[in-house]
Amino acid sequence: MPISRDFFARHAVEVAPDLLGCVLEHQTADGLVAVELTEVEAYAGQSDPASHAYRGKTKRNAVMFGPPGHAYVYFTYGMHFCVNLVCLGQGSASAVLLRAGAVIAGEDLARARRTQGAARVASRDLARGPARLCQALDIDRSLDGADVCVGDSPLRVRWPEASTTPRSDKIVTGPRVGVSSAAELPWRFWIEGEPTVSAYRRGGRGGLGGRGGLGGTVSPQAQGGSGGDRHPGPIQLPPRDR
Repeated sequence: MPISRDFFARHAVEVAPDLLGCVLEHQTADGLVAVELTEVEAYAGQSDPASHAYRGKTKRNAVMFGPPGHAYVYFTYGMHFCVNLVCLGQGSASAVLLRAGAVIAGEDLARARRTQGAARVASRDLARGPARLCQALDIDRSLDGADVCVGDSPLRVRWPEASTTPRSDKIVTGPRVGVSSAAELPWRFWIEGEPTVSAYRRGGRGGLGGRGGLGGTVSPQAQGGSGGDRHPGPIQLPPRDR
């Protein structure tokens, strides 16, 4: 059962930690691949200089300005796709970048997509990083605008039936990855001790702004009152029996 649209009708900073442990799945003619999300990153729209929506609505980012619960897929560096989930709605362009996950279904298919005849890829690396996640799940621009809240959508987000990944009960927060603006905001969230979480790289053009960030209003409340690279500390995961 996909997650309800009301779940996404909140600011990305609220949605992001609640997505950890949820399952992203893509059904194709080749089969189903599903990942349990282990790392995400929040972006706040036109008030966020790291967001694709910072300079307003374009043909490329139009999905971000639409209703919540839809996928925004973009192409970057001429070779990679990244997928984000739109939050809040009403033109806010608030969204969450899906950075990493643990493959829990369709591992052989995910590995075939990732290796393409190359050396074997370790299970922890199949969807470790936003580009690898999209490659493992065969996500591209054809899925831009996909509704992840309906059962017959090929790309869906659902509550986990049970955790298949060794994990902590805690979420850690820290600065965003690969963005040159507002990178210090502790809006990246990941499961503590999870081996599929991507390596931290400061600065650059990744993420969802510039060549890679996303997008609502950056308020002191949303920032949690912290600045720089300080981590607010672990917070509890949402209940898993919803």
